[in-house]
This record gives sequence, C-alpha cells and structure tokens, in this order.
Amino acid sequence: MKNINLQRFADIADLFSQKEVLDYTSNRTYKPYLGDSLFPSRRVESLELDELLRDTPIPTIASFSAFDAEAEIGSRSASKLSLELAYIKRKLRIGEKELIALANPRDQAEQNSLTQHVYNDIEKLVQSILSRVEKMSMDVLSTGKVVDEDHVFSADYHVPAAHQADLTKSGAGNITWDSITNDSLDILGYLEAWSDLLDIPATRALTSTKVYRLITTNAKVLQAVYGTTTRALSANDFDAFMQMHNLPIIRTYDNKYDKEGANGKKTATRYFPENRIVLMNDDPIGEKVFGPTPDEVSAIAGTDISASDVGNVFAKVYKSSDDPVGTFSLAAATALPSFAARDEVFQAQVIA
Repeated sequence: MKNINLQRFADIADLFSQKEVLDYTSNRTYKPYLGDSLFPSRRVESLELDELLRDTPIPTIASFSAFDAEAEIGSRSASKLSLELAYIKRKLRIGEKELIALANPRDQAEQNSLTQHVYNDIEKLVQSILSRVEKMSMDVLSTGKVVDEDHVFSADYHVPAAHQADLTKSGAGNITWDSITNDSLDILGYLEAWSDLLDIPATRALTSTKVYRLITTNAKVLQAVYGTTTRALSANDFDAFMQMHNLPIIRTYDNKYDKEGANGKKTATRYFPENRIVLMNDDPIGEKVFGPTPDEVSAIAGTDISASDVGNVFAKVYKSSDDPVGTFSLAAATALPSFAARDEVFQAQVIA
C-alpha cells in the first residue's frame, strides 16, 4: 500500500487513481469457474459479436467428374449470427463517514486498512461481473438462450429444435427422470438416442447432482452396469461403463451465486439449472467474449492508459455528487458468450 500525505486529500483520486485501480484488478487472481474451461475468455474492441457457427466436421462427399469437365463447386456451411455484447455493471457507495476517516487517518496503519477496505469492495464488484458472465455461459450451454430476469437483455443462439428435449411436456415416450414409480424408465435409452442425434457422438455431459443421483439410482442403469438393482453404483464403475458403451461421461455443477432483490434480500441461485442435462463432445464449446465499456472509454481518454491495461472488467473509484457527497467504487464490462458449437450439443430438461 502506498504512503501518502496524511493531511486531507483534495479528491478521492488522490487515493485511488485510475491507473492504480486497474493495476490492482489486473494483478488479482480469481478462483476460476467451470465455465472458464468450457468458454475461455477473449477480449474484443467492439460491441458486436459476429458468431460463426462452426462448420460441421462431417465431410461432404465429392462427386465423380468426367475428364475435361469443370469440377463441382462446393459451398461452406458455416452460418453467421450477430449479437450485441451485454452491458453489465455494479457499484458500491463509499459513505461520507468513510470518506472522513480516509481523509483523516490517525496513522499509516489505519490509512492502509481503510484503503484496503475500498479495494476489497472493488474486488467484490469485479467478482460480481464475472459471476454474471458465468451465469450467461451456463444459460447458453443448458438452454441455448440468455434471458435476464428483469427482461433487460436477451439473446437466442438458435440451437436446433431437434437437439432439445423437454420431458415435462406431454408426448410419446416422455417420462421425467424423477418418476420413481415407473419401472420402465430407461435413462440410458434417452442418453443413447440423444447422442445418436448429434453428428459427433457426445463424450461428456453436464448436469446437477440431483439429476446425477436419479441416473445412478435408476433401476435400468443398475441392471445394465451390475446385472442387479441392489448394489450401489460407484462413480468409477459408472464412468467405465459409459465409456465402454460410447456414452457421455457425466459430471455435475452445483455452484451458486447470490441474487439481490430490490429489497436487498439475497437469494442463493444456481449457475447451471438443477433440472437439466446437456450432452457435448470434446471440442471447444465457445468463448466468454469481453468488450469495451463507456466507463472505460471515458476514463482513459487523454491518459497514457491503453485498452490493454484495462483487461476484461473495468473498475474505478469516482465522485458523482456534492450533496450528499456521492463517492462510489464501480466495476463494469460488456460481455457475451459465443457458442460456435450450438449444433453439436443436446439440451434437455429431464425433471420439472
């Protein structure tokens, strides 16, 4: 922590310059999310995400040709989807009493402690932005859409309807996986059929612990693995069975975030829906794409700070009003997951 004159400072920027705040955030290491491995981060300098659908790895067969004849002209099957990055931001107020304490610390130790408190707020704000991007990534992976709870933002990635299922809807063969009284429930049959619908068979799947338990206690699954329904299924035995039968290895994701309501009440909410499963292959799924923010453009204009200094999430401390004195720490980003593999996944709701 830097040493400053302990006399009253003229402005909050004396303590939290833009460069120092950006240096602080860029040097922090945050605990990675599961989505960071499925959707690696990438920075762009535009608000537009021109998403190219990955060309199918299945080859298009060439035609026979007569000698001295023109070759058949092929076509590229990759399609384009244009989306706009979502603007995400959150701030925390530095109270007037905190400002007075910052301006008049009793010694350098207190100065450092009060300053670190503000930097801790900045770190929490950055994490809240990254949490939102993780939520968007899991929404895209599990449903093919991003829909904000307050209807401020939405994006549809147009996953083929043939690659989606909802077992809660009435239809031929639809049985939810929590129908414990139905002895005919064939979960492996569902997984086989869904994997067969994909051009590249699924090698992995993601779901919740609740759904995973339903799978591993299903009578037909136990019968298929052990030849009996009375033995508890171990994770290693289940993985080996699935791999041997060219079925996806299933993993779970149950991490949560706090959603704050208008009344300040916080509710623990899942990143990945508890009622869904998604099947996919080993190829990259997409990316977490970050772009510039209005806050960033305004703050670094006319300075020696470059966009490369900002990173994926922009943060600052600023004064907004004089009466009452309004001082805030803020974090902001524009971001959206890309989903080039949207034709290569199968998304299903298996319980209500």
